[in-house]
Amino acid sequence: MKKAGLAVFSRTHIFVANQFNFMIRKSCIYLVILLCSFCTAKAQFVKGERMVGASVASLVFNSGTADITVAQIGSNTSRITSYNVSIMPSMGWFISNKTVVGASLNINPNGNKTTYEQNGSTYQSDKMHSYNIGLGGYARHYLNGNGGLAPFGQLSLNAGFSNLKTEGFFYGGSGATAYKTTYDGNSTSGFFMNASFTAGVTKMVSENAGLDLYIGYSYSYNKNTFKKTTLRDIGNNGSIDERLENETTTKFTNNGLLLGVGFKYS
Repeated sequence: MKKAGLAVFSRTHIFVANQFNFMIRKSCIYLVILLCSFCTAKAQFVKGERMVGASVASLVFNSGTADITVAQIGSNTSRITSYNVSIMPSMGWFISNKTVVGASLNINPNGNKTTYEQNGSTYQSDKMHSYNIGLGGYARHYLNGNGGLAPFGQLSLNAGFSNLKTEGFFYGGSGATAYKTTYDGNSTSGFFMNASFTAGVTKMVSENAGLDLYIGYSYSYNKNTFKKTTLRDIGNNGSIDERLENETTTKFTNNGLLLGVGFKYS
């Protein structure tokens, strides 16, 4: 079995996931705008007040398939499922009538699974599950609002620990040269950090409660060092012929657009 067309599969997966994520976030924005249109309340903030909130930066589950036929290789089907949840409850205090500073808790489980099939048989599978939890801080400044709308700018920084688990298998070769490779890895001492700048508006739905709608730039960094075990079954007869253990270090950085909705209560 050859690994032809995998690069094309990866590009297709990214496109499918991005399109789905865009539709979910667009629907959330429309929902918030609709809810806000029925509410009118003035934005009034006072120095010394407490502000409690929770922001959902991403809440997505998606799945998709890609069918590609490569000359001299045959037809291949790839399937991918993934999920990502990012929740940040926060608490802050107004140090003036327009500026609030506070702390936040970052909770971010995510994962994905990708399989590759040919002629009805799965010849490769890759799974990844990650969980981040950390603490951070933020500073938000409100501009002069109009009625119940209060525009703001916000800087945020979060850091903490992460856990990463991976596993998968691959069938290769044919006939006497057939083999199966399986692997699994685990890390419990990872580190992550993210920073963001957002601009948005708080729509007051009552004297003390408001809905946030924001857009901005986000940078994230994630590092994990985990032990990985790889097993190789030559001949694909159920016996392990080779075993390899090592430590694998992964580093990920990401720059991107951040869209989100949140709730604030003071």
